[in-house]
Amino acid sequence: MFGPYRELFRVEGSWQFSATGFVARLPISMMGIGTVLLISQTTGRYALAGAVAGTIALSSAVFAPLSARLVDRFGQARVLRPFLLVYVAGVAGLIVAVPAGAPVWTWFVAAVVSGVVPQFGALVRARWAAVLSPGAARQTAFAFESVVDEVVFVAGPPLVTFLAIGVSPAAGLLAAAGFALAGGLSLAALRLTEPAPAGGGSEHPGFRAVMRPGLLVVSLTMLGAGAVFGSVEVIVVAYTDAKGHPGWAGAILAVWAGGSLIAGLVYGARRWRRELAPRFLLAAVVFGLSAILLLAVTSLPLLAIVMFVSGLSISPVLIGGTALVESLMPPGTLTEGLSWVTTGLIVGVTAGASLSGPLIDTFGAQRAFVLPAVAGLVTAGSALSGSRWLVGRGSAMLAR
Repeated sequence: MFGPYRELFRVEGSWQFSATGFVARLPISMMGIGTVLLISQTTGRYALAGAVAGTIALSSAVFAPLSARLVDRFGQARVLRPFLLVYVAGVAGLIVAVPAGAPVWTWFVAAVVSGVVPQFGALVRARWAAVLSPGAARQTAFAFESVVDEVVFVAGPPLVTFLAIGVSPAAGLLAAAGFALAGGLSLAALRLTEPAPAGGGSEHPGFRAVMRPGLLVVSLTMLGAGAVFGSVEVIVVAYTDAKGHPGWAGAILAVWAGGSLIAGLVYGARRWRRELAPRFLLAAVVFGLSAILLLAVTSLPLLAIVMFVSGLSISPVLIGGTALVESLMPPGTLTEGLSWVTTGLIVGVTAGASLSGPLIDTFGAQRAFVLPAVAGLVTAGSALSGSRWLVGRGSAMLAR
């Protein structure tokens, strides 16, 4: 099973950029729940906590395509350093403003600045595309990076929960900033595997050439999936708190990611005969239906079981969507294309986190599970409605 993965890391420099990318990506799973814990422990207001966390995600969605376009044209190293410094400044502002009781508007300003961080998952996948020829090896590499994403979500939530509850409400966000800075600067220093930039003087193919129908379909599908992720993240924190066991939140979210990790390992190791587009559609439908299981939750143990089962459907959607996008993008725009997929996820996370807070405050955490259930159906519907734009040469090529 692990043979295809061993082959990947025979490529010179591959384990270095993948490992540093893992460290740099840890804040992905820490910023949202870390912000919710910081604000909810300080003020007790989940709606406000979800809104600030959603603002960070929305800011990241806005800046991700911009930073990705700059990376494609000027290279990863030149863009990473200044963006990282801005991100750290934003997190520092949030850590200072919330405990100090600064005006709430300053929290949102700091949240906007905190979103100015490169999408390290796209940067690492672009490096894999640069060192591997098109075909099954790239799909395995993208599958592996999706597994790494899930490891991030296994490690991040319990870590940030422990730090925020056991050390200090701000300790989780402080650790997130440290991981991003250390991993990001290390990745920027790895020049051997850095994709060659298109050059500052080259002409960009334009928005219409980049935003092809297939990319739009995948991005909208990811928006629905992101709404599931964002809403579940906030609702689980509130649900465990309502049950009198707030420390369970990180563990249950880790169980969710653990299910996805297992599915991702199996998916990436298998050589599929069916084309990529039908697999992606099936995965999106299964993901949507599995989200409905959350409506049956009545206890913490049952929540953990449902989250694990639901988590098994996550990786196939993410892996399939990334591989489809890689096959669609014109030369010199891969990082930007991947960033639009991330933007779809982040916008969904923003909507899910922002809407879940008021639902929790008004109806309670139990009834708020209707939000991720509906978002899951949106995920399936988006993929099915745009299925005709997902079938093409890329699907056939990657199926081999």
